[in-house]
Amino acid sequence: MAKKKILVAPLNWGLGHATRCIPIIHALQQDGFEPILASDGDALLLLKKEFPNLSSYQLPSYKIKYAKKSYLFKLKFLFRSPHIIQAVRKEYKATQQIHEKENLDGIISDNRLGVRIPGIKSVYITHQLHVLSGITTKLTTWAHHHFIKKFDACWVPDVEFSPSLSGKLSHFRSKKFKVNYIGPLSRFSKKKLPIKYDLMCILSGPEPQRGLLENKLREEIRGSEKNILFICGKMERNSIKSQEGNTVFYNFLTGKELETAFNQSEIIIARSGYTTLMDLAKLEKKAFFIPTPGQQEQEYLAKRLKRKKIAPSCKQNEFNLALLKDINTYSGFTLTYTNSLPLQVFFQLF
Repeated sequence: MAKKKILVAPLNWGLGHATRCIPIIHALQQDGFEPILASDGDALLLLKKEFPNLSSYQLPSYKIKYAKKSYLFKLKFLFRSPHIIQAVRKEYKATQQIHEKENLDGIISDNRLGVRIPGIKSVYITHQLHVLSGITTKLTTWAHHHFIKKFDACWVPDVEFSPSLSGKLSHFRSKKFKVNYIGPLSRFSKKKLPIKYDLMCILSGPEPQRGLLENKLREEIRGSEKNILFICGKMERNSIKSQEGNTVFYNFLTGKELETAFNQSEIIIARSGYTTLMDLAKLEKKAFFIPTPGQQEQEYLAKRLKRKKIAPSCKQNEFNLALLKDINTYSGFTLTYTNSLPLQVFFQLF
């Protein structure tokens, strides 16, 4: 009997959407499905490295870029909106073409608004049932829901009840579509390994903000006596290692190598993206967060964790290594957010 084919299509906005699909892809394989991959840019490259034997397809790019100045974030995003809408239409057509070739039995779209096919069971993954955008939050949330309700189900990678990991971002009662809380998703496992690095810096997200943070952190750690692992977050053909003093640099790490790096590191400096939070919660790590300037979701999550005394944070232009001295007054991620049901239960939709 032929395996049912499920298209898995994460948004290429940093690497978070792609990485949180990795445990879903593994679970699909374990449950006897055949995952088909689709995305663009670094997200697709990452998935092809993780799953070299799976079929993959290129989707139209949303070409998301951040503004250099935080106050221009919303303006630049609004300016790009017509292109994003055009990309959604193109990816809708591209999905039809993939279906014609592969004869799909189901679709899992992580924040790709146009990856669906009428008559084929389609799932939309998001942790943003509230899309924070300041005074326009109601409008952006409504617009997001307009697309979500076109899918057969909405999967939220968090727990339904308090204490949750995402707070108000993913807790919204709607009669327009069904929400399933599938529990936090992480590709990593906590392992008892000797601590090798005092500090691990891991970068992600679109340019130019990824590069601006890299320059800031390089300047701050220069000459430090700490043992530091610095992962630049630049997806390239090969993983490249270099060293300057006590700091080991990689352009990127994936899979088991990245899992080992996390487990061998005492403190993590990272963006406060939701996928990063899910990984650190799974690994029960101490962290310091630097939200992307103007990215209200990350700013909300960082402030929430700071208020709960889980992890400190600061604005990008205010960071210096001296801020880490008080990190032991924060608990770190000690609360385990476990899935109430195995992922395979949700696959019954297909």
